Amino acid sequence: MVPLKVLTLVVAGQNQPSVLVLQPEEETPAGKARIVPIWIGPTEAAQIGMALEHVKFARPMTHDLMLDALTNLDARIDSMVIYGSKGQMFFAHLILSQGGRLITLDARPSDAIALALRQDAPLYIEEAVLDASSFPFLFKGEKQTEEELAAFKTFLDHISPEDFGDIEQL
Repeated sequence: MVPLKVLTLVVAGQNQPSVLVLQPEEETPAGKARIVPIWIGPTEAAQIGMALEHVKFARPMTHDLMLDALTNLDARIDSMVIYGSKGQMFFAHLILSQGGRLITLDARPSDAIALALRQDAPLYIEEAVLDASSFPFLFKGEKQTEEELAAFKTFLDHISPEDFGDIEQL
């Protein structure tokens, strides 16, 4: 299994899917970095965004309620693993720890990631899934030129969900 981190979350408009971009935490030679884009709905994007920004509301949201239930059952999220893909649909396991045993739950990656982020649990992807579903990511460090930033913005402006498969399968 390869450890993952959230590289970015691109939140689209109300009726458009958003994209969660994951990246392996592995050390890679220059020009060999990879990313895994996962298309998600607006509600899932909002939940992940709130987890990334540590946003808390006066009343619990659905994922907060789930974590509260787990806590009251003396369980904790151990990790999240993306274990498979079919086309552009991904499959994940949410691994819980309770009383010294591990419990594996089938989950959508977006839900599993939103929950794992809230408990600072690690994110993983199976190596075969990473190899099959990742794209090269060229990053030259922290100093991008205006030209490089403009080229990336143009890429984002012209990318569409159809480039990655059918979001309706989710």
